[in-house]
Order: sequence, then structure tokens, then C-alpha cells
Amino acid sequence: MPRLFLLLPLLIFSILGFLFFQGMNLDPNTLPSPLLGKRLPAFELPALRDLSRTIRDGDIEGPALVNFWASWCAACRDEHALLVDLARNAGVKIYGIDYVDQRDAALGWLDRLGDPYVEVLFDERGTLGAAFQVMGAPETYAVDGDNIVRYRHVGRLTWEVWTAMQAALAGPALTPGSPEE
Repeated sequence: MPRLFLLLPLLIFSILGFLFFQGMNLDPNTLPSPLLGKRLPAFELPALRDLSRTIRDGDIEGPALVNFWASWCAACRDEHALLVDLARNAGVKIYGIDYVDQRDAALGWLDRLGDPYVEVLFDERGTLGAAFQVMGAPETYAVDGDNIVRYRHVGRLTWEVWTAMQAALAGPALTPGSPEE
């Protein structure tokens, strides 16, 4: 019996090591969302630029992207130029959710880097992020014309991700260097 107790830590360590290495192979961008195939959750938040104005889930007009971002988020800065390009040159409707951020910092960010959003909601406490089960910024959802969530991406958007989102929305593919629409 005492030898079994000596092997117990080795067994526990082996199991934990196996689980750790299995987890290393998971891609957080492919994690499923309970929202896929469902309507946007009901919400009501103030507009970032005018806190006296309320934006509701019914104000989102798909097909569109819903992008959770924050001024403190380095990956959000990396993807921002692509969002501006999609909004300006491809006519993509993008709704921004300023997620757990300082309002003044977010407004400064949009003034400096450009505002690709149809509307920006101010989710100061992360309540909408919780409803979407956001893991962190940036995170983007593609919704169809009926506001059904068709695609979820955790992390920075790229042209490859945008192409996959378009396929999920059954839209024409837009690739880098495509002519403006």
C-alpha cells in the first residue's frame, strides 16, 4: 500500500500533463457559441457618443458584423484598419460594442483611428458581453438579415476570417485587392 501512495503523485501529474497538452491544441477561435443559429440576445445600452440615446437589439439591421472592442486592446488596434476598410470600401455594416472601457479613451480612439461603425454601444460594465459570452476583446459576430448569429470569431479579424464570415452569410467573397463595390 505505501508504494501505491508513492505512485499517486506521478499518476496525478501524468493526468494533468495530458490535459494540459490536449488544451494546447485547442483553437479559441473555433470555440462554439450558444448564439450560433439564434437571434441576437435582447439588449438595451447607451450610445457611446450620446449617452442619452439608447440602442436596442432591434436597432441592429443585418446582415452586419457585431464587433466587441476596447481602446485598451492591442489586437483591436491591429484589426481596426480592416474594419475601416470593410465599412468604407465594401459597404459592410458594422456595429461596435465598446467593451469594458473608459468612454473618453474610446472616443479618442475613434477620433484618431477612424470610426467604421454604424453605431457604437457603450458596454461599460460588460453586461452585453456577458450575454454574448464574450471571452475578451476583440470578438466579432456575423448576423444575417434576420439578426440570426451565423458566425463567431474570437480574436483579431483578418481577410481570411472575413471571407469565412461572408461564406457563412452566403455573400460574395471579398478578398484583399478586390475592387471597391
